Amino acid sequence: MTSRMDTRFAKLKAEGRPALVTYFMGGDPDYQTSLGIMKALPESGADVIELGMPFSDPMADGPTIQLAGQRALKGGQTLAKTLDLARDFRKADNETPIVLMGYYNPIYIYGVDRFVEDALVAGIDGLIIVDLPPEMDDELCIPALAKGLNFIRLTTPTTDGKRLPTVLKNTSGFVYYVSMNGITGSALPDTSLISGAVARIKSHTDLPVCVGFGVKTADHAKAIGAAADGVVVGTAIVAQVAGSLTNDGAATADTVAAVSTFVRGLATGVRSARLVAAE
Repeated sequence: MTSRMDTRFAKLKAEGRPALVTYFMGGDPDYQTSLGIMKALPESGADVIELGMPFSDPMADGPTIQLAGQRALKGGQTLAKTLDLARDFRKADNETPIVLMGYYNPIYIYGVDRFVEDALVAGIDGLIIVDLPPEMDDELCIPALAKGLNFIRLTTPTTDGKRLPTVLKNTSGFVYYVSMNGITGSALPDTSLISGAVARIKSHTDLPVCVGFGVKTADHAKAIGAAADGVVVGTAIVAQVAGSLTNDGAATADTVAAVSTFVRGLATGVRSARLVAAE
């Protein structure tokens, strides 16, 4: 697998703190602004970047991320341009892991072999493909793993002990625990249940477990980070982008700054998480 992911989580483990994993939509609201956002994420405290691939028919995204995808597509964003974002980002940052997150259809149309090769050249470290279950591993997971890309799987509160080993079989990089049932940004997870869920997953794997879906504030990130190896924040970051735009959906001088300020707050919460756990 690509070394950036393992190196980053090993570094965080040595520091005794969880990762802040930040999602944004590639091309929202335009290429240059989203590149500015991507560059600002590590500077603001993000440890891992999830780069969203816009898709016209998402199945797990709430309205905030759906609208971001629509803005990106309207602005001309494509899968090739999303890979270009990573390539441009890598000109100045060769350490922050990048995970592409989205759906299989654009990759299928692009061509799996071509996509895997181009993703590696662009500096991608891993994939989260929401609509590819383990039963379809031959489609993309196995080819990606064979070339050195991490394939990160989602687990949920309904992934029982019988199903979990199947889900984890070809998972690498980290495990993404979806802390609630439903679409992204639809509710706040019950943080009191996170510790038990993470422990259950860890009884089946040595991979880091990152928890997401519904994390909206620094305090919430702190509470989840006390039990998890990482905290994933997506909808709340995308909402910062949306809230900074003009009425016609164009970027403003405040767009990148709004994301940076918000992520700095999340980073402060995550970095103090283990202090909460130790109390």
